[in-house]
Amino acid sequence: MADNKEPPPLFDNVDIEKNEDIEDDDEDIFASAIQEQNPLIGSNSYNGVTSVQAELPKLTLRDAPEDTSYSTVSSPTPGPLTSPLGFVPNEIGDLQEVPINDNQSSGGTGGKQVQQMEEIPTETTDAFLQITITSPQKIGEGMGAYVAYRVETKTNMPIFRKRSFSVTRRFSDFLGLHDKLVEKYLRSGRIIPPAPEKSVIGMTKIKMSGDKNQEQNSSSTEFIERRRAALERYLNRTAAHTVLCCDPDFREFLEADMELPKATSTSALSGAGVMRLFNKVGETVNKITYKMDETDSWFEEKTSQIDSLDTQLRALHSAVETLTNQRRELANCTGASAKSIAVLGHGEVGVSLGRALAQLAETLEKVEVVRRAQGNSDLYQFGEMLRDYVALIAAIKEVFHERVKVFQNWQHAQMMLNKKRELKARLEQAGRSDKTSQAANEVTEWEAKVERGQLEFDNISKMIKKEVERFEVLRVEDFKKQLTEYLEAMLQHQNQLIKHWESFLPEARAVA
Repeated sequence: MADNKEPPPLFDNVDIEKNEDIEDDDEDIFASAIQEQNPLIGSNSYNGVTSVQAELPKLTLRDAPEDTSYSTVSSPTPGPLTSPLGFVPNEIGDLQEVPINDNQSSGGTGGKQVQQMEEIPTETTDAFLQITITSPQKIGEGMGAYVAYRVETKTNMPIFRKRSFSVTRRFSDFLGLHDKLVEKYLRSGRIIPPAPEKSVIGMTKIKMSGDKNQEQNSSSTEFIERRRAALERYLNRTAAHTVLCCDPDFREFLEADMELPKATSTSALSGAGVMRLFNKVGETVNKITYKMDETDSWFEEKTSQIDSLDTQLRALHSAVETLTNQRRELANCTGASAKSIAVLGHGEVGVSLGRALAQLAETLEKVEVVRRAQGNSDLYQFGEMLRDYVALIAAIKEVFHERVKVFQNWQHAQMMLNKKRELKARLEQAGRSDKTSQAANEVTEWEAKVERGQLEFDNISKMIKKEVERFEVLRVEDFKKQLTEYLEAMLQHQNQLIKHWESFLPEARAVA
């Protein structure tokens, strides 16, 4: 590392926050960089389409029985995430590392240093931690209203007092938990699962929704369901982490049957929110202007891969959202056609033709239901998974940038040490024995800071490598599972459409 390189201004201990609002509350994605299986992989699938599959025989991508009979199926509603996490710690003897304040850290900026804590219990090999979120409920009216969610937990881990328990939490509680985890573990190089984004428009619709506006209520219901599923994914991803799942704040969030202290720092209009806005501007400038002289080829390669993956996922997510909207529009047009044909059939004089038109209208109604189910599958099985991974990529980038900040602090301490040594040498040459002793003490102090800075940089680099490798295993397995389920659901929907039209065909041929 270049000792004489002047680093830019430091941005230490900056809160990471995304999409604030007024609410209180080029590599193939299937490339198996790591082929071994990881027992921590959760399913993260949606019941938005499993509710359809429950009524239909299980089909695979290789064959679909031709004699299967299909009944009219209702449009699936996005249900809770059914991901029983087979939680098996894969890091035996994994040391928990948490940042601690160090007022003597490099540069005197109040940086943090990683400290090793006691080992996490790993004696239970068949432990699990399953979290579901149910019963979203609007509390209050007007702009003071908020939505509370019921968090239900089932586990056999000995660190929890009970095997089954539930609590009620509001959206700001989830954001508060995320802020605490970021403050504790980001500095040590842990990838913190991102909390769901805030939405000013969505929450405003909920606050102002009433019984009179049915269309607005429908939009609010979809927003709440998407947020509920996102919160559930967030908690299950946190629970699947061998260190975060044992964090005291995380356990309190799941277990404490009481109202948590209000997380006012999550509000965009709070003092902390305003400070975060300024800090984010500084962070952005720092990311753009400062380029670290990377000596580790692994980080150069991974940075390029992460950027490429981010671009690909964002483009795919945008395409899936367009597909979802088009399927829903197609379903609406199909329903409108069914109503018009039904009216036409009632006014037809010919009996056979009238009956055929009525049957056609009924068939189109069934087709409308299937196409709505397809739209829900696009959104809740595929689109939301992509949205989740776009946010995860952003969290990985934040960890990489945290390493850059640690490097900046280390280099700042090295620069100050060089200055103190030069000052000590000048004092010795000038015979200023009265100040030589003080200068020697300062040199010793900055030498310790440089040593701590180098140690922290080495530790965060090792931890990031470990966390990214774990992420790659989870990503590959999760994409395989989700895409297989999504394609099987699409296959079932297409077979339903075929059966509906085949049942109408004899009636059409019978028209005299």
